[in-house]
Amino acid sequence: MTNHVNEPLRLGVLISGGGRTLLNLVKEIREGRLPAQIAVVIASRDCRGIGLAKEAGLNVHLVPHKQMPDVAAYSSRIAALLEAAKADLVIQAGFLSLWHIPARYEGRVMNIHPALLPRFGGHGMFGHHVHEAVLAAGCKVSGCTVHFVTNEYDRGPIIVQRCVRVLEGDTPDALADRVFQQELIAYPEAIGLFAAGRLRIDGNVVHVT
Repeated sequence: MTNHVNEPLRLGVLISGGGRTLLNLVKEIREGRLPAQIAVVIASRDCRGIGLAKEAGLNVHLVPHKQMPDVAAYSSRIAALLEAAKADLVIQAGFLSLWHIPARYEGRVMNIHPALLPRFGGHGMFGHHVHEAVLAAGCKVSGCTVHFVTNEYDRGPIIVQRCVRVLEGDTPDALADRVFQQELIAYPEAIGLFAAGRLRIDGNVVHVT
């Protein structure tokens, strides 16, 4: 998974839903703001994102989580597809299925979470569950967090965070929309830093050089 000099970073993108994050990456790449290419898209279930990926001319594989005998077999299949595509970096883009990251991919898998970790993370904290929890806690700010993925939910080293204000009378939908606008900025930023070799992991801290 070594990125060759002067070649764009090869991304493997994992999806489970509508594909909005994937399309944003496609746009950033095509408009020359992100030095990368999408080598493979892997979907954990039949979803709208598959059709969008195919329309964009991407290499797409459906690997249904529920049809695999166990997490180990599922993880092995994902890793094999990523290796076949020679992915340098794996991007979880609304990916909701559990897979175990093998040692050779440590520090090479990113995820984006719709809250400011380490609060409001962990098992079951995804989508509107997160925004509902933020509002119930009375937080005055929220945002998004791009982090390296480990085999513990939402505990990996933080790369980029962007904030939004929580407004009086906010609904989960309204907050989600504002947070997502920051996700569109934060994820390409984090990938760009990786592509430039500017990220160094020291324990649970990411240093940007």
